[in-house]
Amino acid sequence: MSKGKIGLVSLTALVLSSMIGSGIFSLPQNMAAVASAEALLAGWAITGFGIIFLGLSFFFLSRLRPDLDGGIYTYAREGFGDFIGGLAAWGYWLCTSIGSVSYLVVAFSGFGLFFDSEQFTIFGDGTSLVSILSASLVVWLIHILIAKGVKEAAYVNLIATIVKVLPLIIFIVLAIIFFSSTQFMQDFHGESLQMPLLDQIKSTMLITLWVFVGVEGATVLSAHAKKKNDVGIATILGILIALILYVAITALSLGILPREVIAAMPNPSMTDIMEHMIGTSGKILITFCLIVSVLASYMSWTMFSAEVMYQASQTQVFPRFLNKKNENDTPISSLWFTNIVIQIILVLVFFTSKGYDVLIQLATTMILVPYFLVGTYLLRLAFNIGAAWYIKLAGIIATLYGFWLVYAAGIEYLLFSVILYTPGAILFFYTRYHKSGKFDFSRNETVALGCTFILSIGSIYAFL
Repeated sequence: MSKGKIGLVSLTALVLSSMIGSGIFSLPQNMAAVASAEALLAGWAITGFGIIFLGLSFFFLSRLRPDLDGGIYTYAREGFGDFIGGLAAWGYWLCTSIGSVSYLVVAFSGFGLFFDSEQFTIFGDGTSLVSILSASLVVWLIHILIAKGVKEAAYVNLIATIVKVLPLIIFIVLAIIFFSSTQFMQDFHGESLQMPLLDQIKSTMLITLWVFVGVEGATVLSAHAKKKNDVGIATILGILIALILYVAITALSLGILPREVIAAMPNPSMTDIMEHMIGTSGKILITFCLIVSVLASYMSWTMFSAEVMYQASQTQVFPRFLNKKNENDTPISSLWFTNIVIQIILVLVFFTSKGYDVLIQLATTMILVPYFLVGTYLLRLAFNIGAAWYIKLAGIIATLYGFWLVYAAGIEYLLFSVILYTPGAILFFYTRYHKSGKFDFSRNETVALGCTFILSIGSIYAFL
């Protein structure tokens, strides 16, 4: 029976845990496969700059509009109306749901190090029958934990965050010891990739964005915070800690082994780099860290998924059956809905054998529009109320960063995201009709709805 609130430390841990999941353990290979050391540093500079201002957008919005709970969805709805807010909620919910499944897949692929052999495969790449059954068990155990109260789940997440960050710090310390500047400068400009520098940098964008998805965690759970002022502070602290870890791990790795060697490694590539430095014990340590990390992140993302659907149903943008809390103040209906969908996706993963890489590409695609809307809403609000110049600047830069991400993602991902957004538009359409008994749409909503369906039909045709 818990209706407790979450403090600054636990909020920061939620932000950090939701960002530091599976992606960080594959970062060395992911970045080395598409970028030289020069492009890697440039990519992190752009992403770091943009994500800090995106974080500042959450920070300033939490101060300018402390009355708004729910983060991404609420900001989008407040700034651009019910329909756009509904699409933002759907995109974010789908991102976190698909991302949660990717965490489970990579976690149980990690178990393969301990239990699989050349003669007998149990967990494999995380899509085997044993992996899917084990992942399903985790889904419902975490469901029970979150149902007992968001505060209790946040405390468990805090402990798990500490456990998973410590091995990352050990990796960085060892990498500094083994670092060779000569090795780092070898093929610094990436001539062997035979790609222009700008193309290399663009290729890093979805990778670097993926590892920062979760930056909004504190704002999504702002209704459960002890102090509203803690929401923005937790967001900025989480970003800065994660950015330091990401840059250190990827840059130092290129000073240990050649880029081509790292690019050819299986993921999670950090395990092989650690094994190169200190042997098998290092590989076991990082694999253990990976398992704890992704399971903790899975719990964070499940809370975010349930919360955003609850917020959307509260405002009758999505169906009312999702608008129910239990005695522990947990949005229980949306939690059930989220975990049932996650279970369905797990079954699809088993039958299609689609692994981690495909899942994170889908998840990252769905977050582009919601992040863009956050920066745009701050920009609009700042000029409407005559906010300070630095708040307007934060809105401008966050909006430009959103444009850059859409450009860097490429037309294929944009077309596919339109297809995935269409069910959200249909759900909004159903909810509005059920609410009023008629097709009661404003002119702007009608135009937006029509554009969504036209683009989705065009996107399906383009893919076919």
